Amino acid sequence: MTPLAGPSAGTVVTVGMFDGMHVGHQAVLDEIARRAMLAGRASVLVTFEPHPLEVVNPAVAPPRLTTAEERLEVLACSRLDRVLVLAFDLAMSRMEPDEFVRDVLVERCAMRELVIGHDHGFGHGRSGDVETLRRLGAAGGFPVDVVGPVVIDGAPVSSTAIRQAIAGGKLAEAERLLGRGYMVSAMVTHGEGRGHQVGFPTANLVVSPRKLLPPDGVYAVVAETPAGRFGGMMNQGPRPTFADGRRLLEVHLFGFEGSLYDQWVRIQWIAPLREIRRFDGAAALRRQLEDDRIRALGALARVHPDLDAPISAPE
Repeated sequence: MTPLAGPSAGTVVTVGMFDGMHVGHQAVLDEIARRAMLAGRASVLVTFEPHPLEVVNPAVAPPRLTTAEERLEVLACSRLDRVLVLAFDLAMSRMEPDEFVRDVLVERCAMRELVIGHDHGFGHGRSGDVETLRRLGAAGGFPVDVVGPVVIDGAPVSSTAIRQAIAGGKLAEAERLLGRGYMVSAMVTHGEGRGHQVGFPTANLVVSPRKLLPPDGVYAVVAETPAGRFGGMMNQGPRPTFADGRRLLEVHLFGFEGSLYDQWVRIQWIAPLREIRRFDGAAALRRQLEDDRIRALGALARVHPDLDAPISAPE
């Protein structure tokens, strides 16, 4: 493997999938950044793409809280010096713990300290655990420390708990565990123009099938776009009024004029407005969308007074 360039003092490393980049993950990253700064070293996260279970056991691979692109977006805002993303394949899945530590962490990353989360497991069949790492560290001359769990409401924060909250539509609970609102980053693609026909033009999003979405419905959202941050409302799911059963994400932005085709946007779910349902024609749908707009504006005015298109709660 090509060595990872780094200072002669070496690096402080952590390893893991870090799907979701929740507050527990952030505690680990803050710890390696703190140690690296004190020792004059670089802080490094070694992670993987795709999720290892997608390779070794796709049937049980969990849906992703953060796609590859989304995870890097969040990591770019961290205090880390470097992120090493390893292409996970069957060959890597067969690496023994000592081989991974020697070839990847020590030789490639110039590791001098290893810090891991409390539930860390790695190597072939997850045969490596904390005690394995401490034994390898004693032999290799590097310390191994464990960051304990972050506990909220009496339970350790975990990606599994966040998936359960999102799948159940508990967005506020997911936000507490993530440390930020739940979001999706996606490219805007051309649709069929039906939003324009009823007076509510939409940006149609192409979303990875691996991305975990909350229950289908109509939501108040905030969109980060190349033109700024806008409030809006999003239809997530099928369009029964038009006999379209595809699961789509269509976002109408308040106060936005222009085109977003072939550009990336980031959407944060703010609050559910209603369930998906069929309407008797475009006029009935238009009346409902106007009601959705009023309710979305009210929800956004309560939590997001800082948007580029100012939001006022309806009278």
